[in-house]
Amino acid sequence: MNTTQQKSVNSTTTFSPIINVLDTTTMTQKEIDRLFWKPDPVRAVWLGAVVPGLGQIYNRSYWKVPIVYGGFMGCVYVITWTNDQYIGYKNAYRDIYFDIRDGKVSNDPGKSYIAILPEGYTIDRMGGSTAYSNRLKEWQNRSRRNRDLAIAATAIVYALTLVDAYVDAQLFDFDISTDLSLNMYPNIYYDDLQQQRSAEVKLAIIF
Repeated sequence: MNTTQQKSVNSTTTFSPIINVLDTTTMTQKEIDRLFWKPDPVRAVWLGAVVPGLGQIYNRSYWKVPIVYGGFMGCVYVITWTNDQYIGYKNAYRDIYFDIRDGKVSNDPGKSYIAILPEGYTIDRMGGSTAYSNRLKEWQNRSRRNRDLAIAATAIVYALTLVDAYVDAQLFDFDISTDLSLNMYPNIYYDDLQQQRSAEVKLAIIF
């Protein structure tokens, strides 16, 4: 190597990467624990099982809490509404059943089956006492079915909150990088059994 080349090599500037290191010497133990904290999935599920939404609070997903309680409030409203309908139709069907049996059907507004009639309707307009009794039985069964479906929906919402708390805790420190690259390159594959070489293309996705 001549003098000119040696001088050129010696004058080459080497850049060292800058590494930012977090200084924890001035931090309290509570601050360090908070910085490196990761939720426990099992604990998140247990907290959510005791109090719905508490698992999301434990995972620090506070924005999910209104969704959780909104879903529960909607289910509770539907359960209450359909249950009130069921009780009303059940009482009306029971009363008209016994009145038909005893021959005491009347248009007294104090009767439950008269009070539940739509405005402007009478027993005769509903097709008579027997037809009206059958219709009340259908309404009773339908409202009971809707109530049961609302209860099932509430159980599903409850289960989904537990699943969400568990998955959210598991993926708490999952890094979603925006760097997505696709690499394709040729390669020679040698088969020991066949003693043959073959060309292949390898595909690699980095994310």
